[in-house]
Order: sequence, then structure tokens, then C-alpha cells
Amino acid sequence: MIYNSFDNPGLLKVLKFLQTHNTEYLSGQDLSDVLRISRVAVWKHIKKIQELGYTVESKQKLGYKLISNSELLLPWEITANLKTKIIGRQAYYFDSIDSTQTQALKMAGDVANYGAIIVASKQTGGHGRSGRKWVSPKGGIWISIILHPTFDISITTLFPIASALALSIAIEKTFSIQPELKWPNDLTIKGKKVAGMLVDVSLESNKIENLVLGVGINFDVNAKQIEKSLKGTPNFYGVASLSDQKQNIKPIQLVQTFLIELEKIYKSLNAKQTKKIISEWTVRSSTIGKNVELNTSDSKIKGKAIKIDDDGALVVSENNKNHRIIAGDIIHLSK
Repeated sequence: MIYNSFDNPGLLKVLKFLQTHNTEYLSGQDLSDVLRISRVAVWKHIKKIQELGYTVESKQKLGYKLISNSELLLPWEITANLKTKIIGRQAYYFDSIDSTQTQALKMAGDVANYGAIIVASKQTGGHGRSGRKWVSPKGGIWISIILHPTFDISITTLFPIASALALSIAIEKTFSIQPELKWPNDLTIKGKKVAGMLVDVSLESNKIENLVLGVGINFDVNAKQIEKSLKGTPNFYGVASLSDQKQNIKPIQLVQTFLIELEKIYKSLNAKQTKKIISEWTVRSSTIGKNVELNTSDSKIKGKAIKIDDDGALVVSENNKNHRIIAGDIIHLSK
């Protein structure tokens, strides 16, 4: 099942009318007359709306009444009243997909898809950094965003850090909790991973042609079950789920807030305003000031994480010598 934010005009007409008149029952004939579609078309659209997770009550002689909206991250729900200019203005929804990142990379070369968001209810082949498996069942938020940035290639290492900051701010605004930021691109709650970022960049003549940001959020998932399936994998340190906060927050609230915060940070990066991003990330970081062990492609470093530099690289002090790490697996040491 695939939907986007600009097709299905008949279905959306019926849905919007139900949403704006949700205090009353609307007869099939009334809907037919007002929307200028046949009663059969009305019935078919109502049936599809119910299949998409909306609760529509049907009563003889009274008609239809919308009781509650769908919990799915449907494209027209994402774009509705979204206060952004670029990011999320187009949306594509897949009931199931191998990976939103793979799909977004196929679409990224087309300038018409600038700012588009790809959403999946579940992924069958989700992956994180270094191709690691990311368990992506229903209940999580699995999205990829297509961008065509104007910032310099050197900022690509800072981008996942900046994106993680945007998500941290969004979670704080919606859930009133502040997740920790673990270098380079993870969000944690009480030391367990609740979300992660993945960035794929396409370069042409040393310039960024397009960039795809993948985001995985454990929104309402069975953390213990995922922990069982991932135990023993490299750099595994536990799974958290936002549903453990026991708050009545809908996925759409978090996604829309994140897209707004991401666009703010994206504008700052394009304008080369990075200092505030770095300082805000540092305040929220669980890595800075910690003793850490880093495994890079060619070495292992043990030392104290001092700061991130202007490009998002982690500076680690080992035996009075500073190392600048662009990428690697990090373990926070207890001592």
C-alpha cells in the first residue's frame, strides 16, 4: 500500500469534510451532493478511510461521523498545517518497504523531490551506520528526507549531529523530556538508544548533489523484544521506546515538530551558522567529558572526549595527545 500527499483527491475530499464536520452525522446523500461525487464513490472512500485506521461511525438514517483520526503517518496528515517551507511539503507513505533510505536514494536525483519525506509503517531491511541491521517493526517512526543543500562538503560530517539535535529538541517539546545525544548520531534515554540518524551523500565535482537523511525512532515498540534480537551485535547498548513515557502523544505530533526544528537547523547550516548548533549539541551530549573507547577503521583510541570541532569531528585526548575522529564506534567507559 503506497500513498502520497498529492494523489487520491476523491478520498481526501471525503476525509477533509468528515474532519471539519466531526460533531455531526453526515448522510451519504449529503456527502454526494456537497462533494459532487456518486453515493457509490462516497461509500468506497469511507470504506478505504476506515481501512487506513480512521474510526468512522455509521448509523442508519443518520449517516457517517468521524470519531478519531488514524495513528498512521499518512502523507496528507504530515503536510496538513505543517509550518515549513521546504522539508515535508511532499510526503510518501509505504505500508511496508525494505528501507525508506533505499527508496529516497532512488528519488533524490530529481529536483522535484527536494524536501520530500518517505515514511514506512515498517521496514523489512532497515539499516543503520556501516550497514548494521536496524529492527524496524510497526509502531516505530521510520523516515527518510531528501535534501539538496548549498552548504560546503565539510559540513556533511556535522549534519547528522545537527539533525540529532533537531530531533532532541522536538522530543523535548512534545514529551517534556530531554534525551541525551551520543556522538555521532544517536539519541538515548537513560543510556539506551531511542533514535538514530543515517546520512547518505551524493557528490559531483566536490559539491553536494543531494543528501538523504534517514531517521529511526523507537516510538511505540517492544523494546525488550528488539533487545533480544540485537543482543551480541557490535556496539549494542540497549533499546528504549518513547511509549515508556506513558504520555498520550501521537506520532504525527512528533514528526511535524521534528520537521520544523530540522528546517531551522538546515537553514542555519546553509547560512554557515554552526557555532550555536555545536554549543547546543554539547550541552545535551552524554559523550563530552566522558572517558571513551573509539574503534575507527584503522585504530583503537582510549581517552577523554573533550569536544566536537566545527565539522562535527570528536576530539579525544589520549596521553596528552589530541585525536580528531570523524567516524567510528564509540563506547562510554565507566572510568
